[in-house]
Amino acid sequence: MQTTNNATKITVTATINAPVAKVWELWNAPEHIVKWNTASDDWHSPRSVNDLRPGGKFETRMEAKDGSFGFDFGGVYDEVEEHELIAYTMGDGRTVRVIFSASGDTTAVTETFDAEDTHSIEMQQGGWQAILDNFKKYTEALAR
Repeated sequence: MQTTNNATKITVTATINAPVAKVWELWNAPEHIVKWNTASDDWHSPRSVNDLRPGGKFETRMEAKDGSFGFDFGGVYDEVEEHELIAYTMGDGRTVRVIFSASGDTTAVTETFDAEDTHSIEMQQGGWQAILDNFKKYTEALAR
């Protein structure tokens, strides 16, 4: 049996104590993305652009604060269902689905993405989970 790249899917999730409309807004607005989109305190996202619609493009610059490394994270939206789903294809062809599940004043955010071949599954899952956890912390602080 032949396997193809991107056969492995990784899922990260967090339940955020904020209503789905607030979660959606903070997830997608560039002025907020630059404040939460980091996996650790020694990284930052100095700029972000987001055209949230099918066929629209997004790009966020991610850099080490000491300037030692950086990259652009971006792609094209495949599906957008307000307050429910965002699906996109990254620049390298991998796909991501983000599901927003509202339950009263809480929202579960579940991201499922194609693994890449460079880093271990555990490292990829840990990095994406750290960013999602940072989003949860940022959103809950603003939702108070």
